[in-house]
Amino acid sequence: MINKFTATAVENIPDIVNKDDLTKILLKALNDSKIELKSHDILVIAHKIFSKAEGQTIPLKQVIPSKKAREYAQKLNKDPRKVTVILNESKRVLRAFKRSDQKEGVMICEHNLGFISANAGVDESNNEVPDSVVILPKNPDESAKKLYKKIYKKLGVKVGIVITDTFGRPWRLGQVNVAIGIAGIPATIKEIGNHDAWGHELRVTEPAFADELAAASGLLMKKAAKTPLIFIRGLKWEFKNSKTSDIIRKKEEDMFR
Repeated sequence: MINKFTATAVENIPDIVNKDDLTKILLKALNDSKIELKSHDILVIAHKIFSKAEGQTIPLKQVIPSKKAREYAQKLNKDPRKVTVILNESKRVLRAFKRSDQKEGVMICEHNLGFISANAGVDESNNEVPDSVVILPKNPDESAKKLYKKIYKKLGVKVGIVITDTFGRPWRLGQVNVAIGIAGIPATIKEIGNHDAWGHELRVTEPAFADELAAASGLLMKKAAKTPLIFIRGLKWEFKNSKTSDIIRKKEEDMFR
């Protein structure tokens, strides 16, 4: 038997604004696409629509740059107001650099939520509000959980929810989508103690299920396509009360410090 799953970019999702009812909007888009949700279906969703609906768009005219932000801005050729937002969203700055071929430098930060990413997830793309930036949802896991519960209440089916952002990777070029908020699905699937096809016991194997789903969504979730919702069906998984902090490596295990 061949294992397979399908992934579909759901169209006709309108531009999202503050206080929009995402559950209503997303379910309508699924219905318009003739998709009837079933148990164990998975919805992978770009964080930006949650950020917009939750009022996480920051007008830069309201931002007063700090002294530290001005120092970084001069070094990196960045808007000091944007740098101020980045610093506000960060526990710490791990690296800050600008290559000669870059117009603007990059700050690698530990976000207040624990994620390590460029510019603490502060972004200007896919944002129709002039002179503003979009930041991550305050609690992406909670945002995912609310959607999960509302869908169950309305339709009586339990689906998995993954909220994504786009991160770079250490020692590799390019970016991939990763999970920053989850509900229903396991963050990882522990294979430790199982055996491979040759009978060898697996000692450390633990696929990052949530991140694998997020990365797969990136094949269909194009920046200019306005398709922030990817519908996935056909995967076998067990419901679990996971959170994204389950896949953040502990500082004492950091081998790159």
